[in-house]
Amino acid sequence: MWNIPNTLTTFRLLLIPVFAVLFYLPYSWAFFAAAFIFWLASVTDILDGYLARKLEQSTPFGAFLDPVADKVMVSVALVMLATYYQNYFVTAAAIIIISREIVISALREWMAELGKRDDVAVSSLGKFKTAAQMLAIIGLIWQYAPWMVNLSYALLAVATLLTVTSMVAYLYAAKAELTKS
Repeated sequence: MWNIPNTLTTFRLLLIPVFAVLFYLPYSWAFFAAAFIFWLASVTDILDGYLARKLEQSTPFGAFLDPVADKVMVSVALVMLATYYQNYFVTAAAIIIISREIVISALREWMAELGKRDDVAVSSLGKFKTAAQMLAIIGLIWQYAPWMVNLSYALLAVATLLTVTSMVAYLYAAKAELTKS
């Protein structure tokens, strides 16, 4: 159970309170530090999946914990950003992204019970969504310069559009099961 990929995933979970504390510290370097921690968590997300496949260390525990760590980290960051920016765009994006994660997690669990989990497996569209989302969140946390915030807003718009598109694609893939009498 305690292999390198699972240790990285657990480490990502432990970074969440560190990220939250840094985000709220009243120091000029706090946003950079919080952005760095979020970036580090994002890198461990990429790395744990790669290593699990490369080292053939995939485990049921890792398959459970990895998406939990991802969703908790992103949800915490989006809620904090919605609170910080207090505008309709960031708030709406946060609601859409978090809601999609809940819907797709429930859909995958339900499809797995039917033995059809592969019908709603992670797609390349979901990976692009995740990349745009992570970059947007890092930029909105760091706020290095106005151009970075503007670029992050654009990336958040792309991530939100991909979020809706991928959710529709997953629901369409499960349509036959969802519409059975």
